[in-house]
Amino acid sequence: MSASAADQVSYVIVTPYSIRKSRTGGIISRLLQRTGLELVCSRMFAPCKELAEAYAGMAVTQSDNARHRATQELIGDYVRRNFSPDASGRRQRVMLLVLRGPDAVEKVKAAVGHIVNERTSGETIRDTYGDYLTDAAGKPVYFEPAVLTAPDAASVEQHLKLWAGHSEKDGGLLDSVLAYPDGSNVEKTLVLIKPDNFRFPNARPGGVIDVFSRTGLSIIGFKVHHMSVAEAEQFYGPVLPVLQDKLRGLAGSKAVSALKKEKMFETMEFNSELEKQLGDVLGPAFGQHNWEDIVGFMSGGRPSQLSTEQRAKPGTEKCVAIVYQGVDAVKKIRDVLGPTDPSKAPSGTIRKEFGETIMVNAAHASDSADNAKRELGIIGFERDSLRPLVESIYGPLG
Repeated sequence: MSASAADQVSYVIVTPYSIRKSRTGGIISRLLQRTGLELVCSRMFAPCKELAEAYAGMAVTQSDNARHRATQELIGDYVRRNFSPDASGRRQRVMLLVLRGPDAVEKVKAAVGHIVNERTSGETIRDTYGDYLTDAAGKPVYFEPAVLTAPDAASVEQHLKLWAGHSEKDGGLLDSVLAYPDGSNVEKTLVLIKPDNFRFPNARPGGVIDVFSRTGLSIIGFKVHHMSVAEAEQFYGPVLPVLQDKLRGLAGSKAVSALKKEKMFETMEFNSELEKQLGDVLGPAFGQHNWEDIVGFMSGGRPSQLSTEQRAKPGTEKCVAIVYQGVDAVKKIRDVLGPTDPSKAPSGTIRKEFGETIMVNAAHASDSADNAKRELGIIGFERDSLRPLVESIYGPLG
């Protein structure tokens, strides 16, 4: 079946050129802000020749309109040249974004724009990021569509089924696609665009990604993720003992302040030793409470209030998980991110620009290569989320 107009899905594919030029953030900002649609799935692909050829062939659908057919043939040729592996067999990176909401197909088309229209306003994605240059005779001499999408709901279904069928083999974490000089300190690091960026469709997620692009690192993984409570417990597990120890002093001082206000303790002498004892007793519980706040913020549920079965289900909050690869990736990302407290973050950092509090601070980034490996294992980029989504909408692929 196909999605109804009241609740449709559509997609955008970010081209290899747009990814190489670090235009992904700007494209996502415009796409979310101008459509008002929900980003429900995303996946990086390194298409094989078979996938590129099949998708190129699907571009040509108009036989009775010469102008439309010429444009579609141009797109088909572009896909064959730019999505297929190069002469050495090295594959290209593309990003598939799936969006859902009322009239998604038309809204995405309007946000993307037509490639051959004269661009003067920068209104659409292709106005800003695409190019269509012709010679004096009107023949195209340079063509870069920036993004690709489908013209109608039937094509969306056909295209998504094709990509979903190749999702496990050609998609996921593309950690062997890029080449680096021998001896380079190449690292992978994880970034989470946190749930505070997804309260409503807006440009913030793309804006955060755009700032990260200043590092010059390459995106090799991209995933919309609903972190389960169990995953959040595991992800933030190392934070719990730190909070429990760190908050002993604060818990002790707050306890003393509260007790002093009670008449039954007004004649009691409070000293530093008693404050420490109160902190030792209350600190672990206070730390646990604050830790559950973090887990709840990321997943939508508090561990102490849920059963084991409930904690294992996908959470109600959404984040976008991104894997960056490159030389000294961990440090470069952390430098751009800024310190945990936005009030102490330098100007120009993500947390200074987008953060609100120590917890609601726009993004997370791995603090070491070892932690990145641990966190990547929890997020599970090897788990394919595209095919299950496509099959839930259109039925089994067969």
